[in-house]
Amino acid sequence: MSSQPFTNKVIALTGSASGIGLETAKLLASRGARLSLADIQEDKLKELQVQLESEYHVDVLITKVDVRKFEEVEVWINKTIDNFGKLDGSANLAGVAPSSIGLKGIVEQDLDEWEFVLGVNLTGTMNCLKAQLKVMAQNGSIVNASSIRGLTGAANNASYSSAKHGILGLTRTAAKEVGGKGIRVNAICPGRISTPMLKTAENSIGLHLQPGSANYPPIALGRDGEAKEVAQAIAFLLSDESMYISGSDITIDGGWKC
Repeated sequence: MSSQPFTNKVIALTGSASGIGLETAKLLASRGARLSLADIQEDKLKELQVQLESEYHVDVLITKVDVRKFEEVEVWINKTIDNFGKLDGSANLAGVAPSSIGLKGIVEQDLDEWEFVLGVNLTGTMNCLKAQLKVMAQNGSIVNASSIRGLTGAANNASYSSAKHGILGLTRTAAKEVGGKGIRVNAICPGRISTPMLKTAENSIGLHLQPGSANYPPIALGRDGEAKEVAQAIAFLLSDESMYISGSDITIDGGWKC
């Protein structure tokens, strides 16, 4: 395989400023991709742009985007087309976890929090798909971020789990709609991944799980995953090596749910 399999390919990413999105941006840049990066954290995007252009000598476009607002998503995608002339792939990775995760059940669910979590995670993914599919190149590829919480239920996790289940429905529906154009749409389902979002979620409930502790999940590999390990799966799904994979969800959880 070429060390630069994404040369001349234009890839758009949300959630690029941290965690899985950040590592995916770095990996794709190292493999020659031209990137259109979106996030709500503009300062971090600017820092990343300088780093990627300096280290990998690739073209990087950045745009501050609130994925809950279709108008902002559409402006970003149109800007991508104006700048690069095409869109070969996208990874919709923007996401949030509720501050009440693991603490409050459905009866106690704060409705403002519910709307915020579904707005970013589910409506945000829908907005991205709606804008991207209008302009996606023939044989393009889209990867959406679900979760193992999109595969099974979990008590005291209604908003996050519901949003991640919904992303799988969107992914499968989109795959059916655009397969005739050779466009593939897949989802990733990460488990416990060491990211700022995981740390924030654990800090909010005062629980810090460590491998080997009594309450650590039954992860076969016995450790948390790294964001770069998820990025490698995303890159595979965006690449020509996965040309016959569509409508699928790839679990990346170290053997937690097996």
